[in-house]
This record gives sequence, C-alpha cells and structure tokens, in this order.
Amino acid sequence: MTEHPTRILLVDDQELLRAGFRIILGSQPGFEIVGEASNGSEAVELVATLQPDVVCMDVQMPVMDGLEATRRIVADPALTAAVLILTTFDRDDYLAEALRAGASGFLLKNSSPEELVAAVRIVAGGEALLSPAVTRRVIEGFAQRSAPEQPAAVEPAAVASPQLGSDFGALTEREREVLQLVAQGLSNQEIATELFVGEATVKSHVSKVLQKLALRDRIQAVIYTYEHGLATPRG
Repeated sequence: MTEHPTRILLVDDQELLRAGFRIILGSQPGFEIVGEASNGSEAVELVATLQPDVVCMDVQMPVMDGLEATRRIVADPALTAAVLILTTFDRDDYLAEALRAGASGFLLKNSSPEELVAAVRIVAGGEALLSPAVTRRVIEGFAQRSAPEQPAAVEPAAVASPQLGSDFGALTEREREVLQLVAQGLSNQEIATELFVGEATVKSHVSKVLQKLALRDRIQAVIYTYEHGLATPRG
C-alpha cells in the first residue's frame, strides 16, 4: 500500500530561498512540492486549488504578507493545510501576530536542513511546532507587554485569541503546573524531569489542559497563559 505523499507549497518572495527549500524538501522521500508562490495573495489562491498538506510561509512579502495569508488559510473551513512559518525575527511584533494567525509551526530560516524536514513532518502529522528559540522570544514579548500593567488588558488580541472554554480554575493543581511549564518553553521530556514523572504522564496532562481550556495546541496554550497573566518567565 502506497502512502499519500506530503504535499508542500513553498511561499517566499525570494526565488533563491524557494529554490533552497525545494532542493531540501523535494529530495526527501514522502514529500512532494506541488507549487510555489511569491506573495501571500498567490499563496491563498494556490492553497485553494492545489490543496497542499503543508504551506511553508514567509512573513515579509509584497501584495499580501504571510500573516494575512495564514489568517485566511486557517479561517477557511474548506482548507486543511497546516502553515509552517519561516521567520528571521526581523520584527518582534510579527511573531505574536503569527501565533494568533493560527499557524501550526514556527522555525528560524537559519535552521538546519534536518530541522526544516523534521518541522514539516511534525506539522503534517497534525502536531504543533514551537522551537525553543521561538518560545523564548514569545515569552519575552508577552512579559514586556504585561508588566507592570494588568496582564488581561492586552491590546486587540481579542480578534484572534484562542476561543476559551472552561476557565483556569477548572484545572487540577498538577495541570496548572504543567501549563505553566509549557508556557515557559519546556518540552514534554523536560517537564517530566522537572516534575519527576513519566513523559507519558505529561502528555496526558497536556492533553487534558488543552481539552479543558478549549485550546488547539501548545502554541495557543502559550498565548493563553501569558495573555491571562497565569505565568511569568523564568529568571
């Protein structure tokens, strides 16, 4: 039985970068590059017609940037593509907006080819990817914006903030611990070490936290925690 290949759309206004991504990803077994776009508007159109599984999305592009393109792709119930944002961190504010736009993963453009391949596989499998470097940047950004004012009064984030279900009080004490450690950028393995439990136990706690708070993934958990003043960065 032949498995369906992971269909990938490359979106970047720099042709040289697209060529590099094409070489790296196109050479991988189980990957198929189905199209390329040089701006967000083209990306939205191609996602609708080509129905890729993963979109590797640049942020800063002409006509329509990657953030708006991601919002439109994620908001369309007819589209199932997962969006992997590739960023250089030229603008700190882009990161928070990209998080809220609903992307499934975030990776630095200077990551290794192996990290890029792994990232595509992760988001194609329905998981969320937030690299440690990206998580630290998110935490720093939210911490700067939250202090010393009231954490809940964060600017127009309401437009795309996660849809909240039961409140924080619905979580058990251990689930609150796990949520706060997720928000500090720790992996399941690191959380297991911190709490002296098995990694499978941590996965179960994370799953329950996301379910109780009606959050899609760890990325939304980070946003939720910092926008509601439920955690502070590690010193």
